[in-house]
Amino acid sequence: MNESTLRSMLQQAPVLPVMVIEDIDHAVPLARCLVDAGLPVLEITLRSKVAVEAIRRIANEVDGAIVGAGTVLDAKDLHAVKDAGARFAIAPGATPALHAAAIDSGLPFLPAVATASELMFAMEQGIDTFKLFPAAVLGGTALLRAFSGPFPEARFCPTGGIDAASAPDYLALHNVLTVGGSWMAPARLVAAKDWDRISQLATEAAALQRNKG
Repeated sequence: MNESTLRSMLQQAPVLPVMVIEDIDHAVPLARCLVDAGLPVLEITLRSKVAVEAIRRIANEVDGAIVGAGTVLDAKDLHAVKDAGARFAIAPGATPALHAAAIDSGLPFLPAVATASELMFAMEQGIDTFKLFPAAVLGGTALLRAFSGPFPEARFCPTGGIDAASAPDYLALHNVLTVGGSWMAPARLVAAKDWDRISQLATEAAALQRNKG
């Protein structure tokens, strides 16, 4: 059930914004900007001291936001983000202990994979939806095409090194549900509170076409 729920969430938009929020006062206006532009599914990475509180505020105050947590590394992280209102959790990799903790938490879980062996191990845990990370470094679309042969049921959210120019190539693949990226909300625009420009970039990202197969 969690896997189907996760896929349903990821398919809400062609791009999953990946955000590091350093100033808690930016959390709600940034999230509202992205949601209103057509990007309702948001990843708040646990790379700042205010990340969990940012998840809590977005979950409580931003209508239409489907907020999840990124850079989840252990059971403590999983329980903290779930308590804050996260709807899903994303990890930059996965260990047997993290897989077990994710099952125990009940949160839809998107582990990152970089190799066929990691993918096969995760599939043994009942997972069929993955983050490919760091996508561009690993081979990007070429690797995803290679994975489609032996793993036709697997679906991906590639993240890492993807921008507005390369995103369409990923989204054209039948095994890609959405792509993760931060180009629509770069740190300099967030720091400047340039919500108009962020809204423009997010609207363009939301209009990207995905493979319908």
